[in-house]
Amino acid sequence: MSITKTSGMAITHDRSLEVTVISGEDLRINDRPIKNNAFVTIKAGSCCSPSSHDSTKPDAQGESYPYWNEKLHVDLPAGSCYVIAEVCQRSSSAEDSLVGMARIPVSDFVGGYTPENYLHFLSYRLKDAKGLRNGIINISVRVVTSSYKGASSSSSTSMPEFRIPVDREKTGGTVTGVPVW
Repeated sequence: MSITKTSGMAITHDRSLEVTVISGEDLRINDRPIKNNAFVTIKAGSCCSPSSHDSTKPDAQGESYPYWNEKLHVDLPAGSCYVIAEVCQRSSSAEDSLVGMARIPVSDFVGGYTPENYLHFLSYRLKDAKGLRNGIINISVRVVTSSYKGASSSSSTSMPEFRIPVDREKTGGTVTGVPVW
């Protein structure tokens, strides 16, 4: 949570990520296609705060091309540089096997010229434990923010409000224009 001070009133910004894990492509363990039970864990954290994570359910049918299409929600701490996507295979033994992971830069979906709450569709190359290429993960990411002014408890996400003064007597109250971002 970051706090910004403007004209004596504190505004806090809570950021969370809505990550839809769509699918994986060409997932392998030891150069062999995986059979089933692949799942994804999304982790967001920073050096100053503990990580927040959420996981999909294992895909029982997709083999090395799993399809999840599951929405996950994780908190994005201030100062986070990366979000980690780990693809693992659930096994009957006690330990899950790491298929691959991707370090997703936060700058890929925060900042820039896109508005808040914009839906980004992204694909990343997975790397296995040895650092070798091991498939692709397809996701969508939306940064969900809530702004609170002072002690207000409003938690709805809002779009910017634009107001244009109009002289109704001279123009009839109609305004025509193209917004410039």
